[in-house]
Amino acid sequence: MFRRERSVPLRGSAAALCNNLSVLQLPARNLMHFAVVHGPSAQLLSAAPEGVPLAQRQLHAKEGAGVSPPLITQVHWCVLPFRVLLVLTSHRGIQMYESDGSIMVYWHALDSGDTSSVQAVFARGIAASGHFICVGTWTGRVLVFDIPAKGPNIVLSEELAGHQTAVTDIATEPAQGQDSVADMVTADDSGLLCVWRSGSEFTLLTRIPGFGIPCPSVQLWQGIIAAGYGNGQIRLYEATTGTLHVQINAHARAICALDLAPEVGKLLSAAEDTFVHIWKLRRSPESGYIEVEHCHGECVSDIQVCGARFCDPSGSSFAVTGYDLAEILRYSSV
Repeated sequence: MFRRERSVPLRGSAAALCNNLSVLQLPARNLMHFAVVHGPSAQLLSAAPEGVPLAQRQLHAKEGAGVSPPLITQVHWCVLPFRVLLVLTSHRGIQMYESDGSIMVYWHALDSGDTSSVQAVFARGIAASGHFICVGTWTGRVLVFDIPAKGPNIVLSEELAGHQTAVTDIATEPAQGQDSVADMVTADDSGLLCVWRSGSEFTLLTRIPGFGIPCPSVQLWQGIIAAGYGNGQIRLYEATTGTLHVQINAHARAICALDLAPEVGKLLSAAEDTFVHIWKLRRSPESGYIEVEHCHGECVSDIQVCGARFCDPSGSSFAVTGYDLAEILRYSSV
């Protein structure tokens, strides 16, 4: 069971975007950091465990070329082995900051090239893999940035071509030194999933075909891909083979966020039906098949949910954002 805790106030509503919440836990300082997109700006908040807001900062999308302020599409903390960067994507480009948002260390402008004026240009889908940060784009390409241990000498090292439509989300997990292991998955607007092995050069291992429904959010845990779709389904695949193991009719409307608590294998799903569900994933020791157990369901009444994240790796607390809601809702296990 989970109970509602003290909310964290926002200066404005969260934008109606999928995956519109990022959480960074700093146990050493007993702090929780939250990041939420609101139009052309992103709000960063620090809060004590009781939900008391301690600091707020606003970041704005770099203007680039154009007359109107660019809209931000996502904000996400990337935890690398040697540093933490805050990555912000927009219709103009990709901005990388020190973890507290105080200093911008890198800017990558999006090149619309031969894109027609009616096609939207944007970046979306952010994840860290080893010492790389991967960012999806409207073309379906994934940009791979090589991040140094310190300083601003960030380099675009590779562009991955696996998708024909816009990337929606990217998920990674540590490879733990295994060869040929699938440690990154990318999703797109058609529902196609591409499974990759990271390294000095990224290798496409397999494609999992879509079925005409967007996949707004994806997660990866111990070789299991959890994909949330626009029809409310969650599908669990074997990462190395692309085999479908489990299909759950989890929500009545489109899923807008998935998250995983890696220590315990809990999966959080949030959707436009106002429900947040928590599931327990595990592999059967006998058959090796993926098994799922429903643990909790929470109705966030009269709210268009747009972001949800666990607040700790054990899955004992989570936070939710909603459109036209000027606060971050927090829940913790009883």
